[in-house]
Amino acid sequence: MIDFPTDEAIDLPRQGSWPESVHRFDIRSGNALKAALAAGRPLLVRGNPGTGKSQLARAAAHYLDRLFVSEVVHARAESQDLQYHFDAVGRLGEAQALAATCHLEKNDVKKSLEPRRYLTPGVLWWVFDWQSALEQSNLTCCKCRILEKSAGWEPTKGCVLLIDEIDKADADLPNGLLETLGNGGFTVPYLDGPVCVQQGIAAPLVVITTNEERELPDAFVRRCLVLHLYLPDEDPKRRKESDTSRQQALIGYLMKRGRDHFPDLKSQVRLKAAEQLWADRESARHQGLTPPGMAEY
Repeated sequence: MIDFPTDEAIDLPRQGSWPESVHRFDIRSGNALKAALAAGRPLLVRGNPGTGKSQLARAAAHYLDRLFVSEVVHARAESQDLQYHFDAVGRLGEAQALAATCHLEKNDVKKSLEPRRYLTPGVLWWVFDWQSALEQSNLTCCKCRILEKSAGWEPTKGCVLLIDEIDKADADLPNGLLETLGNGGFTVPYLDGPVCVQQGIAAPLVVITTNEERELPDAFVRRCLVLHLYLPDEDPKRRKESDTSRQQALIGYLMKRGRDHFPDLKSQVRLKAAEQLWADRESARHQGLTPPGMAEY
């Protein structure tokens, strides 16, 4: 079983819209990732914005030498959107256009309206069965998101899929993923068989984040391994400690990570920023506001 390093910072290269960054695993997050890999279950990462939930998935993919795939959930998203999309409107429009053409043979019309030409794979299809998703993307006549392979990566190595901010969607979305994530596959209309992880291919590591803006269904949470990410001053284990103790814990935590990201910056500057963040977090809590986090630091 692989161990995630907790004594060193990992440089994350630029990837797509994700900028260069640095990540440092801690013992809890490393153990949670190991458990998710061993159990073959999704990892649900909970916590306030700015605690590094999304970057955890990216760092895991980089360290495991897997392809990093991310999908940000929006308010109108449905579980099927993560599996596949069928363009019924586009097919209807083409059928109407073909109906106005008199010289086409019946077989040509049937071929043009073949349902698989209007079917495009979603991210779950890609991470479960890369080869069939690639074949389908070449077959469809619709605009299709084709995932790019990173240098040296092959599908046998597997993927890390980040489903980001799942709490933005209605409860129907996580409920709709129960069978897919539990069984490691799903059915798609017009295919001869289900989309699932093929033999000899590493099963994807699925990391799901929530900012706790909406409560997730209990049945969905039970299917996941759950990791709560806190900054040290909010850790439940420190609730009985004094404000001074929590302040020192937070500042020490921030100083270490500030050194990872800005090694050339004077320690006095990092310290002043950490002290300012502590003051702003305390002020926000007293006003009932969401406190600033790591991203602001």
